[in-house]
Amino acid sequence: MCGIVGYVGDKDAYPILINGLRRLEYRGYDSAGVALVHGGSLHVHKCKGKVSDLEAHMEGQERSGSTGIGHTRWATHGPPNDVNAHPHQSSSGDLALIHNGIIENYAAIKEELTHRGHTFLSDTDTEVLVHLIDDVKRTEEVDLPEAVRLALDSVVGAYAIAVVDRNSPDMIVAARKSSPLVIGIGADGEHFLASDATPIVEHTKNVVYLEDGEIAVMEKGSTLKIRNIKNQEKTPFIQELEMHLEALEKGGYDHFMLKEIHEQPRSIRDSMRGRLNLAKGEVVLGGIKDYEQRFVNARRILIVGCGTSWHAGLVGEYLLEDLARISVEVEYASEFRYRDPIIDENDIVIAISQSGETADTLAAIELAKGKGATIIGICNVVGSSIARVTHAGSYTHAGPEIGVASTKAFTAQVTVLTLMSLMIGHKKGTISGSHFYRLLNELESIPDKVEKVLKNEAQIKYIADIYRSASNALYLGRGSSFPVALEGALKLKEISYVHAEGYPAAEMKHGPIALIDEEMPVFVIATKGASYEKVVSNIQEVKARKGKIIAIVTEGDKAVKELADHVIEIPETVDQFVPLLSVVPLQLISYHIAVMLNRNVDQPRNLAKSVTVE
Repeated sequence: MCGIVGYVGDKDAYPILINGLRRLEYRGYDSAGVALVHGGSLHVHKCKGKVSDLEAHMEGQERSGSTGIGHTRWATHGPPNDVNAHPHQSSSGDLALIHNGIIENYAAIKEELTHRGHTFLSDTDTEVLVHLIDDVKRTEEVDLPEAVRLALDSVVGAYAIAVVDRNSPDMIVAARKSSPLVIGIGADGEHFLASDATPIVEHTKNVVYLEDGEIAVMEKGSTLKIRNIKNQEKTPFIQELEMHLEALEKGGYDHFMLKEIHEQPRSIRDSMRGRLNLAKGEVVLGGIKDYEQRFVNARRILIVGCGTSWHAGLVGEYLLEDLARISVEVEYASEFRYRDPIIDENDIVIAISQSGETADTLAAIELAKGKGATIIGICNVVGSSIARVTHAGSYTHAGPEIGVASTKAFTAQVTVLTLMSLMIGHKKGTISGSHFYRLLNELESIPDKVEKVLKNEAQIKYIADIYRSASNALYLGRGSSFPVALEGALKLKEISYVHAEGYPAAEMKHGPIALIDEEMPVFVIATKGASYEKVVSNIQEVKARKGKIIAIVTEGDKAVKELADHVIEIPETVDQFVPLLSVVPLQLISYHIAVMLNRNVDQPRNLAKSVTVE
């Protein structure tokens, strides 16, 4: 959730911190702040609002210092206000700390520290932690790194923290448990710190991903030092970033979300590159090659995810059962861990997450691993927690996704699940050779077909304008189009704040049909395929109640065109690949309605990109 950034070196820290916070603002934007160490003084500046509000607040303030930390917040403990904003200071004023995560036992620690004379100004768990570190430092008479280690040994919860001390002006101490932290190794002994690599890539390509329970000491002019909670020294493993700076810019688009919708032909193609080989007639997923036989022999696959990733998993259920003939169950990761699920060593669990840091999904992985299951990850971020804790997996290669509402992440995840289903089905012999080759040919053509769908944007924008004032909407689909209906409804809710629900089209008459009147837009995925006639019947049921039908149809369709108020055509494709095309108009509908309603499309209220708390 929250974004963390830090710098220690010879440069002026403030511009690096502010630019880093701008890049991390998609992780939270309730409040923002910085702490700068200079000449034995510690200057903390923070305020409610976005990073731009912090910049305005900083006009005329002290900005000196070559060591500093910054934070952009998504509120957990305490409302968004100036006092609850990070960084938080110790009662002595020596330390400042920023934090992403939740300290579960903060109340007990706070009570103990209060008895010892500490006074707290905020409602946050974070302020309790900085007081605890300061208390340990003074009572145990230890340096800052040791105080952090000892304090964290008594903490229960998740955290990524960075601490500065005005008495150690050239040092930042950082630590993580279940929340991500990346350290950039710069030139001439400078170090960068962030929640993910996006603020670091413009300064250095060399990074170290902290592991759970590790504490890093970054000192100007010195090599990075890492120890764990047990005080064991660790050798930093330096990796090279593959991210490119231009991927983090809007590239001429009004919003990151629109840019990312239009990037889908490329991101789908990138997710297939090196994996789909038409010349050899094969699909090779190198990341799971050693586990192919387990898939072939599997009697059951469990898919876990949250939000958009859960919807992608639902599409994966249809794909795996249809093409690989394996029983699949799809679970909300947030519910999975709390109901004592029946899992054993014969099960395969596929965990899906854009960021690779989703707390609920990581907890589900931990549970399934403990029961002996094989865990396969599908995520977008190299070096993320899910990539490290799973047995094997596949990256989506979607590139950075900055818009809070996922778009290209969904289609990239579905692409990887499609490749996985084809590979397993081919190995098992559940897909004939000729049919397999036809499917490979069709899948390779999907990026070009997405390009064609995007050319209909002007028409889609026109439809969005008609329904911009709707207060409710229904989304209907059958088969693998049902998860697309759920995803379309989620996008409208997320960024326009319009109430919307997705349903299997046949379920409409079991309740939701009561909502339909002449004011209700109903978005229906009605492409040619096995359920086409049934969907046409569902459309007729809506029209009989005077509902407004916006239908996603196959090019050249005439029957639905006669019934619907509006149709959006997509190129013809096989049933299995329809979700990769039909979701795109729904993304654009949501985007344009949100823009027309003057919503903050990239940073919708109450949301954050990477949900790293439960």
